[in-house]
Amino acid sequence: PAACEALNKNESVLRARAIVAFHTGNYRELYHILENHKFTKESHAKLQALWLEAHYQEAEKLRGRPLGPVDKYRVRKKFPLPRTIWDGEQKTHCFKERTRHLLREWYLQDPYPNPSKKRELAQATGLTPTQVGNWFKNRRQRDRAAAAKNR
Repeated sequence: PAACEALNKNESVLRARAIVAFHTGNYRELYHILENHKFTKESHAKLQALWLEAHYQEAEKLRGRPLGPVDKYRVRKKFPLPRTIWDGEQKTHCFKERTRHLLREWYLQDPYPNPSKKRELAQATGLTPTQVGNWFKNRRQRDRAAAAKNR
């Protein structure tokens, strides 16, 4: 019994049990394992993927259709990662500080860059023209929302 107890606390065993629970569709067991045992940072990415994918699959079954990006966002909000598989760090910025600085500088000059400006900025930042366009679009939207809030 003591040896079994030690095995059940072993991270490799717990990770394997979580993977088996996921692949057999035993999501309750998966959630129980992930919520009740602290895992090392090295295991976080894999276990986070299992947590999210299990919740997505449950939501798909419930809705009877594949989830779109908004559905997945709602699932993530409704079932945040447990602290046992997440260090609590918010991933708010996808782009490097230098890239964001450059985008902000250009935005102050012109919040509506034309396609050639977007291409030029994409070259300078290592982003795609689509990413640049989306950044500008999102920034304009945030500025409008902030302006409306301050009215």
